[in-house]
Amino acid sequence: MHAIDFASIGITIAFMSVLGLVLSGVLAVANRKLWVYEDPRIDEVEELLPKTNCGACGTAGCRPFAEALIQGKLTPANCTVSSSEEIDEIAEYLGVDAGDVVKRVARLACAGGAHVARQRAHYDGLESCRAAAMVAGGPKSCTWGCLGLADCEDVCDLDAISMDQHGLPVVDTAKCTACEDCVDICPKGLFSIQPITHRLWVACNNLLHDEEAESECEVACTGCEKCAKDAPDGLIQIRSNLARIDYSKNSLASPIPIERCPTGAIVWLDEVKGVRKGIEAKHIIREEALPL
Repeated sequence: MHAIDFASIGITIAFMSVLGLVLSGVLAVANRKLWVYEDPRIDEVEELLPKTNCGACGTAGCRPFAEALIQGKLTPANCTVSSSEEIDEIAEYLGVDAGDVVKRVARLACAGGAHVARQRAHYDGLESCRAAAMVAGGPKSCTWGCLGLADCEDVCDLDAISMDQHGLPVVDTAKCTACEDCVDICPKGLFSIQPITHRLWVACNNLLHDEEAESECEVACTGCEKCAKDAPDGLIQIRSNLARIDYSKNSLASPIPIERCPTGAIVWLDEVKGVRKGIEAKHIIREEALPL
């Protein structure tokens, strides 16, 4: 048996002890030199936020938003998820004005549900708009139209999107935070984020003209120009057979341009009554899906 070398063990223990003390000292000095002050109010404000980290406020999440509030770069109202009471609470805590930000919501440029838009083929595959779009653009006759397989509903963490009985997404504006997830997921690019004050809306993205457009979808914009003629100068223009609204002139907008639209493709989004079509728009009472 080998004799235990207590001297070597003692030297090793002493060395490790000294090394530990030296490293502790280095860390203490580094902490003192590299320490960055963080306002304790950031934690408090973060606790008052919804913690959805949706990014609709323009920051990467709730904590960066709290930091921006402390720095005065944003106002509490920039959080579109918080209720008015919660926004006021944050403003009161920070001693700042709550701010006044126009709510922004997701809008869909399509009204072609299964009862008004034709299908050119039956799709039997993965229940996903993105997957269906990879097969010759999808089964819908209108290659610009909503495919109705609910990718947008699935990606919305706040349950602000639901599918109606005709396979079209419906946005709950009270829940929508303008996070843009639906914008990113839609393979047809039909969603866009709009200020809720944009009441005049073209619910179509079809670029075909006249009867050709209407033969594929009964509520398609036909490029007839009636809305452009009835609108204030320059508010609506027809480009590529589709009505386009110049929202820089939104103060001129009214329901007047929708009244003579024959298909109801251009609508007025009433704050109380919801989607309103013009008096000359065709009335469709069909509930069942159109045959192939």
